[in-house]
Amino acid sequence: MAKEIVDLSPKLPTIWLFSGQMGAGKTTLIKEICKEFKVKETVQSPTFSLVNEYSTENGQSIYHFDLYRLKNVQEALAIGIEDYLDSGNICLIEWPEQAEELWEGEFATFQLNLGENETRNMKLNL
Repeated sequence: MAKEIVDLSPKLPTIWLFSGQMGAGKTTLIKEICKEFKVKETVQSPTFSLVNEYSTENGQSIYHFDLYRLKNVQEALAIGIEDYLDSGNICLIEWPEQAEELWEGEFATFQLNLGENETRNMKLNL
């Protein structure tokens, strides 16, 4: 699935929102997407730092956000999230519902759900 998403990336907006319940596979999917983009660093959820920056082999920056622990949107604004969103680089954002008022303009939403027998389903909305 990650390869197909990366293959679609030139046609997608640069802000990607990943929603789904705990354990639905958001971080796992993001790790696989980063692998497909040939990210050089180890990809980990930025639960406590809110954002991790990764570099690809070709020098592209990718930003990975985990907004689960946000108390309010002001915390996201304090780390300069608007600068990241406006950078033109791909922004992978887990738990976007924690800061809904930030999602203006174009973005892609990946809705992940747990299915039967531990399967996972994903729906892409543009």
